[in-house]
Amino acid sequence: MNKIKIGIAGGAGYTGGELLRILINHPHAEIVFINSKSNAGNPIAKVHTDLEGDTDLIFSGELSDEIDVLFLCVGHGEAKKFLTENIIADHIKIIDLSQDFRLSHGAVIGNRQFVYGLPELQKELIKAAHNIANPGCFATGIQLGLLPLAKAGLLDNVYTTGITGSTGAGQGLSATSHFSWRANNIQAYKTLTHQHLKEIYQSLHTLQGSFPATPSAPGAAVRFIPWRGDFTRGIFVSSQIDCSLSEAEALSLYQEFYKNHPFTHVSTEAIALKQVVNTNKCLIQLEKIDNQLVIHSAIDNLLKGASGQAVQNMNLLFGLDESTGLRLKSVGF
Repeated sequence: MNKIKIGIAGGAGYTGGELLRILINHPHAEIVFINSKSNAGNPIAKVHTDLEGDTDLIFSGELSDEIDVLFLCVGHGEAKKFLTENIIADHIKIIDLSQDFRLSHGAVIGNRQFVYGLPELQKELIKAAHNIANPGCFATGIQLGLLPLAKAGLLDNVYTTGITGSTGAGQGLSATSHFSWRANNIQAYKTLTHQHLKEIYQSLHTLQGSFPATPSAPGAAVRFIPWRGDFTRGIFVSSQIDCSLSEAEALSLYQEFYKNHPFTHVSTEAIALKQVVNTNKCLIQLEKIDNQLVIHSAIDNLLKGASGQAVQNMNLLFGLDESTGLRLKSVGF
């Protein structure tokens, strides 16, 4: 097949860098431009120094219509601004990695309608879409732990904790992201108010109509406490729920739900973060204690939680096997 011609807007940050690392080795991808106003004219490897020797691409200050798909790796709130200020030809598909179009009530701009891009939830809709809103990182990890229960109509109140690495805060330095603060330190933040809760509720409601569609609606709730961790990348989530299923029944439910999804795997052994770092995988482990079902899920926040999932969505949009270019090696040790 012909190469998929690709443009990237906002290629200097973490998600842009991860996208480049995948796409320069993708067998069906050709990167036409990487747009960055602040880095225009600079070699990619000057910013993403680990790509020295891998690419001669240069950051561009201009856009081109000679592409098939545009990845938006700009900040939250900036994607809508970018599409308002720039004319993007109708034939160009868009995959947005910000949160700007994830909620159904805000998923339209001009004549573009965005589809929520969680393949394990709505793969067929993604295949038929023209524009994709890539899910959030915590949202991905939490949802993949809960979707089978929602499909079975078994969700009630969920208590969730999750810890994320420093790359989840973006590349810009802040009081809680620099080394001196982060090292040997853990902190809870955005307790019960994290922005990803809205898309989580939306997805769970899609599968289980009795579950509230928004955090403000009455009924069951996902009570989520996120943590900042002393490591660079990855998310580990533990969700707890009342459940009448035995552990064997729950395991069978999860294995059946994910049997046709190549990146989400249900383990019968204890899972660890290092198993998924540098991969597009999600690992899930179940534990049943009395009437409590605990679902552990682990992802790499920059890959399955961002750029890897974006390429997975690109593959689906263009009729490729969704795992193309994404069979990545975990760090192991």
